[in-house]
Amino acid sequence: MSNYQVDITIIGSGPGGYRAAVLAALRGQKVAIIESATWGGTCLNRGCVPKKDWHETAKWIEQSRHFAKRGVIGTKLKGDMAQAWEHQHQVVESVRKSYVDYLKRLGVQLLEGTGSFVDAQHISIDSSTGSSQIQTQYTIIATGSTPTLPEGIQTISGKVLTSDMLYDDGAPAGKRVILIGGGVIGTEFAYIFDQLDKEVQWLVNSASLAHTQYSPQAKDTLKAALKALDIQAVEHFRVARIAEDGQGVTVFAEDGQSVQGDWVLLATGRQAFTQGLGLENTAVELDEKGFVQTDEHLETAEPGIFALGDVVGPIMNANQALSDAQIIIHNLLSEEKQERNPAWVPELVYSAVELARIGLDDDTAEDEGYEPAVGFAAFETSPRAMGQDDTAGFVRLLADMDSGELLGGEIVGRDAGELIHLLANSGNREEALRRIAEIRVNHPSRAEELVNATETLAARWGLEAQIFGSAESSD
Repeated sequence: MSNYQVDITIIGSGPGGYRAAVLAALRGQKVAIIESATWGGTCLNRGCVPKKDWHETAKWIEQSRHFAKRGVIGTKLKGDMAQAWEHQHQVVESVRKSYVDYLKRLGVQLLEGTGSFVDAQHISIDSSTGSSQIQTQYTIIATGSTPTLPEGIQTISGKVLTSDMLYDDGAPAGKRVILIGGGVIGTEFAYIFDQLDKEVQWLVNSASLAHTQYSPQAKDTLKAALKALDIQAVEHFRVARIAEDGQGVTVFAEDGQSVQGDWVLLATGRQAFTQGLGLENTAVELDEKGFVQTDEHLETAEPGIFALGDVVGPIMNANQALSDAQIIIHNLLSEEKQERNPAWVPELVYSAVELARIGLDDDTAEDEGYEPAVGFAAFETSPRAMGQDDTAGFVRLLADMDSGELLGGEIVGRDAGELIHLLANSGNREEALRRIAEIRVNHPSRAEELVNATETLAARWGLEAQIFGSAESSD
């Protein structure tokens, strides 16, 4: 039995666990990271990395509609999901290799197996090659999440899949895909599958993205872009059961409706993964939904044990996990403490148009006592967007009417996932819009529309002094 003694142990190697390991190692800590499955976790292997690869492929195919008028002559492009799967698989393997190599170069101890608490400072590791134990000063739980299935529904290999199964095993044969779920994952896959030459029947209970904070304008823009591609969800479809037969798969609704296809993808949410961690040997507590409970610094009820990302919730994405990792390592190694504030971590949807948001929405801003002022700029008049044949979308900013403080922002359209970083600075938000107004931009660029939205906001709501600075009189 091998034994290790380290400063910080991380259970789970997804983006949050990886980021925590890197930051701690770079600051001189002795670090171990435990992984029971595939290095890189869900995001790298079955989530954001391969899905963004597919989204890029889908956008190339969609943009081919404009090729002829741009002087690019040839046969219209057509998607091939099997080949697209191979491409993302190669990307994932390359990223994973560099990921593991970097951790090794930093001196991080990589341990394969299932980690389980013996007590707050001792973790056992069971693997196919034997067992070992770690003595650790601090531990970070970064075990992520697993797909949630509708009540009474089970997966069937090659017929009824989760997104994890899709990326692990590849796409089944058959062109007719039944997609179930109207959240972020379902909304992204509806577009991607359509462009990869699948006949998609999209079934949702609530309207697409109904439970997100995106504005009605953002949701309407996305809905219009999907409709232009003949992608529309069947709403109020509550799945009762799924049956496999010789013709494929049939999905039955509670009201008796039925839809038939070749295979089904379930995009019906995710749940925190805490099984087998031995939490009963610590003071760590779970809430009624199974999330690990932490304080504002991401420390659990057991001093020295922290948690991050999906396992903490309720926001479940890689961006939040990365932010959490920075907060935990900062708080462990610095006197000044940081608090978790999920509102100021970017949220994204990669579909027929990109949606990005950060900060408060209108209702939340009013609930917190602010009087929000709105600044708006559309991409339809942007020279850069017109040159790209991609003018859908806008920039929408919220600021406090009195102070000019940035309350939140939303970017809809191409490259929204990159542009949102201009609003994501964690510094003084009372100065944020002034900094944007002073940006020296490349022309033509989409970033100009953030400047335009800021200038429009200042002029419309009388915030010139707060955003541009008070004019100095001269004799």
